[in-house]
Parts: sequence; C-alpha cells; structure tokens
Amino acid sequence: MKKNMCQSPRKYIIFNNLSPTFHTPNSALQLLFFSGSDTCPHLCHMLLKNMCSMCPRYCFMVFLLLCFCGISAQTTLSGTILTTRGDTVIGANVLLEGTYDGATSDVNGFFKFRSEEKGPQQLLVVYLGCDSLRQPVVLGNGDIRLALRLKESASSLQEVVISAGSFEAAGDRKRAVVLTPVDIALTASATADIAGAIATLPGATRNGESGQILVRGGAGYETRTFIDGLLVQNPYSSSVPNVPARNRFSPFLFKGTLFSTGGYSAEYGQALSSALILQTEDLAPKNNTGLSIMSVGGGLSRTRRWKNTSASLSGSYSNMAPYFALIPQRIEWIKAPQSGGLEAIVRHKTRKEGMFKFYGSANRSTMRMNYPDAFQPQQLHPLSLLADNLYGNASYRGEIKKWVLFAGLAYTWNRDSLASNLAQTKVQQSVQTRFTLSRPFGNDFRLKFGAEYLQGGYNEYFRDTDLSEFHVRRTEHYSAVFVESETFISRKLVARAGIRAEHSGLLQKANLAPRISAAWLLGSNEQIAMAFGQFYQNPEYDLLRRNTSLQFERATHYMVNYQRIRNGHTVRVEAYHKTYTNLVKTDPATYFSNNLGNGYARGVDVFFRDQKTIRNGDYWISYSFLDTKRDYRDFPEKAVPVFAARHNASLVYKHWFAHLNTAFGATYSFQSGRPYNDPNTGVFNGGRTPVYYDLSVNASYLTNLAGHFTILYVSATNILGFNQIYGYQFEGAPGADGRFESRAITPPSRHFLFIGLFVNFGQRYKQRETTKADVD
Repeated sequence: MKKNMCQSPRKYIIFNNLSPTFHTPNSALQLLFFSGSDTCPHLCHMLLKNMCSMCPRYCFMVFLLLCFCGISAQTTLSGTILTTRGDTVIGANVLLEGTYDGATSDVNGFFKFRSEEKGPQQLLVVYLGCDSLRQPVVLGNGDIRLALRLKESASSLQEVVISAGSFEAAGDRKRAVVLTPVDIALTASATADIAGAIATLPGATRNGESGQILVRGGAGYETRTFIDGLLVQNPYSSSVPNVPARNRFSPFLFKGTLFSTGGYSAEYGQALSSALILQTEDLAPKNNTGLSIMSVGGGLSRTRRWKNTSASLSGSYSNMAPYFALIPQRIEWIKAPQSGGLEAIVRHKTRKEGMFKFYGSANRSTMRMNYPDAFQPQQLHPLSLLADNLYGNASYRGEIKKWVLFAGLAYTWNRDSLASNLAQTKVQQSVQTRFTLSRPFGNDFRLKFGAEYLQGGYNEYFRDTDLSEFHVRRTEHYSAVFVESETFISRKLVARAGIRAEHSGLLQKANLAPRISAAWLLGSNEQIAMAFGQFYQNPEYDLLRRNTSLQFERATHYMVNYQRIRNGHTVRVEAYHKTYTNLVKTDPATYFSNNLGNGYARGVDVFFRDQKTIRNGDYWISYSFLDTKRDYRDFPEKAVPVFAARHNASLVYKHWFAHLNTAFGATYSFQSGRPYNDPNTGVFNGGRTPVYYDLSVNASYLTNLAGHFTILYVSATNILGFNQIYGYQFEGAPGADGRFESRAITPPSRHFLFIGLFVNFGQRYKQRETTKADVD
C-alpha cells in the first residue's frame, strides 16, 4: 500500500477492524452490523446492562442486544476513498451532515453504512491532513455506490504520518486497546462481561475468583473505570469473596471501550495501574421494542426516537434457581441469586450541535448460601447478601468559539448488607462534577485542560457474634486539575506532555503527577513509542477504618512499544517496568496501617492478529510475561501476590458460515500456576496452583420467527471440563498431625451453559444482506 501523505499526526485513526483489539471471535452479535447501522448497539445495551448487573455471576444479557438488531428498509451508502494521488485513505470519517449516520473507511479505503434519511443530503468526508469533501446524494431511490477522492492539504505534507489502528501514537491509546461492544459480547469466554473480555488482552491477568480486571501485576482496585470522563465508584456487581462479580454496565451502552494498560493521559487519575475508559453512545437511531427469553431470566425494553431526542426504558429480572436445578453447582445454595433492574437513557442534540446525555439505573440483588468459615473452611455457615445500587450520569459536550467544552455530573449510591454469624453493612456514595476545555492551535499543537471535584462518603457498621461492634464513617473531598499538550515536532516525531495535581481532604495530602509520551514513525503503518508517568491513588476505605493519616499510594510507569499493521496482519510488542511506593501495610495484631509498602512489576506483552489467511475467519493470539513482587497489606516479606501469574496466553477465533446463517466462535485460555500461601511449608506464598486451561465456544443462528428477526444463541464455557483451581483456603490452626488442612477455591460450577431466544419486533433478517465484510 502506498504511503498516504494526507494522514495527519494530530489524530491517529482508530480502526475497529484493523486493531490488535480483540474483535470477538464468535457469534451472531457481530450481525448487529448487518443491519448497516453503526449505532445499533446503542439500542442493544439496555436489557443487557440490567441483566449483567443483576446476578454477580451468570446474567449474560449480551444476547439482548440481538433483540434490537433487525434490518429495515434503508438506503445503503458504500464506496472507496482515495487521495488525488491514488493513495488509499484509511480511517476517514464519512457521514451525512446533520445526522449521526456514518462510518469509517477500512484498510482498503472502503466504507459502508445505512441511513433512514430521505431526499437530497450532503455526504461529508473528513480526514485530518486532507481538505474536507462534500458530495451531494439523493436517498430513497436505491443503494448508492461512490468513488471519492480527497485532496491533500498543503500543511499535511510537513506533518507526521502515522496510521496505527486503535493505538494513538502520542497518548494513552498508543498503549491501549479499543474494544467495540460486539468484541466484548462475542468473546466466548467473557459471556458479555467487559472484564471477562479484557482478560483475553495482553497485560491482563485472569482472576476467576473475583471477576475483576487485574493488569500487569496490579491488584483489582488499581484499575479504575471512567464513563464519559467520570470516575465510577462501584463498577462491579456486589458479591462475596471467591464468588466472581460482573461489570455492572452493558458493553452496548458504549461506542467503544478503551483499555489502557498504563501510561495513560493526565486527564485521568486515581488509578495506579490501568484505566478502563468508556464513552457512551449518542442518539438511538429509531423506535424499537425487544424481548428476550433466556435460561437465566428475561427482559423487555422500549426505545423512542424523535428528531433530536431519543429515550429508552428497560426492565429485567433473573432467577438462577431453575438453572441450578438442572446444572450441578459446587456452592450449597440456600437461595439462588435473584436480581431485578430498571434503566433509563435520554439523549438530546442541541441546536448548536451539542449533545446532552443522561443515564440512570437502579438494581437490587439477593443470594443466600452455605459459606466456608474463614478459619475452618471445611465448616459451612449460612451467609446472605442483599445489595442495592443507584447510578446516574449526566453530561454535555459542545463547541464554544473553537473550544470544545465537556461538563459532567455523576452520582453513585451502593449498599451491601451481609448477614451470617456476623452482620455487616457498607454504604458508599459519591457525587462528582467535572469539566474540560480543548482546542487545536494550528496544525502542530493541541491543548487540553480541566478540573474535577468529588465528594464521597463511606459508612460501615459491623457486629460480631460476641456482640462486639464498630461503626466507621469517612467523608472525602477530592479535587484535581490537569493540563496536557500535544506537539508535532516533525513529520515523524510527535510528543504529549501533561501534569495532574490532586488534593484529598480525607488524607489532607496533595500530589503532582507528570505524564510524558512520544512516538516515532519508522515506515508505513510501523512505529515505536514510549511513555513515562507517575500515578497516585487513595488507600481503599477499608484501610482507613482506624487510621486516616496515610499517604497516596504511588506507581511509576516506564514502557516502550513496537507496532506494525500491514496487509491484514497486526504485530505488537511492548515492554514495561512499574515501581510501587507508599503501598499500605497493615499490622495483623493492631490493624493499624502505614505507607511502608513497595513493589515492582515488569514484563513483555505480545499480540498477533490475522484477518486475511482464513476466508470468513479471524483470529488473534496474545501472550504476557510478568515478573512481579510486592510487600503490602499484611505480607511478612516481599513476595509474588496471589493474583499474579507469570504466563498468560489466549487464542481467539471467529468464523461466519453464510450457508448456515450461523456464526461460531471459540476462545482458548492458558495461565501458569498462581501463588498461594501454604502454612505447611514455611515459605510465604511459596505454593503454586495447577496450570489453568479453558476452552469456551458459542454459536448464533439467525432467522425470522412469525416475521420478526430472531436469534437463537448457545454458549458454553470450559467444554473440556478442565479442573480449574484459583487457590487454597487453609485452616487457622493445625490438626492433630500438625498439618493445616485446606479447601480448593474453584469456580462455582465446572461449566456454564447458556441458551437464549431473542426477538426484535417489526424487523426482519435478510440473508442476502449478510456479507464477509459485515462479519469482519
């Protein structure tokens, strides 16, 4: 492919179909895009989100998105985009002016999308480094095929030429993976959970007992979630130790999922290791009604679309009892998990092309089981959990005299009530407000700055069987400001520098965190990049029960990256080194804390993807090597933490069988043994679990039921029945023989099987509209 001289360094294009991001290997959810609407997933997320958040383990409402993905009478616009010199234009934005209908050109310069607009319209093609193109079109008289040419702008000939898929050369996206909602939904081992899909990426460690995202030797709390720039205090559904939780949010609420494995922008803070950055969808494309009937529950939703406004309301319910009656469980359930939720979404486009968004959800879940005693794991005690969660997020984005303004407000309230031979209730709430302003100055410089404020509260009540009790109340007033600039030093070199200042009212401490990154172009679609940054995070509230005179925990990141994307193949290798200081240590006798902990993590991540070799197929391979130790919490010495595995690998594959109207996918996962502390050996964290293996598959069959678009979906995890062990829980005292007995920590069941039927009323599936391009 010729070098495209009209690419601009100021915006590195994100290719959903090119990147080393993990396009799902499987299933009919990919067919969401067969309808031709790039915004279709916005409709699909509503039912999915509620069911995902209701049950901490099994509510796989990923499939609900299928209910919204029908095919209606629309005009299809497609074509190719070249420069006037004949070079392929990759990543151009193509859209109908005044609408949200559009697409992005792929590796061959090809674009395709559908629109319900009628009559004369203006097709706008925008690509930084080229002059914008407006092409008149008339919609409603049949499909339109175009061959478009862009003229290079004069300034572009002096700029850096980088086209790096989903990695941005001068910022966090250079080291991040952009996941589409379908990617997350169709990763066979993920069962539509955002955290489950990210576990297949290089740099992430699989943690089946918690279900959380663990990155490059970091604990679960070191990865933070941001929705439209606002920090989410409780991103996971409530659960109990060793029963995995799920991410509360449907992947189809978002345009894309940006996963940074470190070195991220100064715009974000309070995350030692990683940031999961989620941007929500805009207007829903049309009216819609969806129904789902599943082996774990059901849901119903309704979406209305007006000219500049859309509104959605959905409800869902799950009850795992019928499923547990058919499939053997390792947990002794007294009352199987049940959950219910409501969700409301409003989007409004203002007259000045601004966008207002509101999202709100309410969920309640319950469960009751016989749970192992903390010091005598062979003995079981009744344990119940009642959890309630409220979340709201409102934001506005618009332009004010060449400045792009973002302003947002978020509210979270979460209550977890545990009852056993003890009683514990935790209530956590927060209100956060945030704004940013950004604009380019010429072709070589971009500036962004902003500020945020968060008021948080934590209230814990605990009572033991001996009637001893305590009550803890903590209030946080957190504020931060940041400024960041991006500069194009030459045609091959671009750099980003930023600084973030934070203050915690609870800790009565402040910090200053510099961030620097840069990229150097080696050749067409080939580059190297580096990043450095310091990152701070408040100690968790649990560690502030007795002592609030603590400091921020701190991590310093160093990384270097090589990437090449060419001819349908992607290769990416990244080496990193991370140091920890001021980690919280706790005294097991007094429970008082200090900041004397420290640690390190270093390793190499490798990714390879092939979209060309196998017809109608797509696969990728990821591998991570991790060397890490830390001394924190109640560790007696520096050691490898129990959540860290030295080797992680995943193979993901998807295939579309057109003659069967069926999509198939599979994910194979490998993880070397993780540490555990065996008191019988005298070596802290010296034990190693067996190697972890998993093979998960799914399939989707597309058809029409009574004239309505219908999908039958089947998914199964660990189909080979591997014995998966996450660790061991030991007795608090030795037995008569002087040895400490133990219990293996395993998944709640050896397999999970899901079957769902999803109906989209008023839409029909047309086989002729399904193409190889749609599958890719």
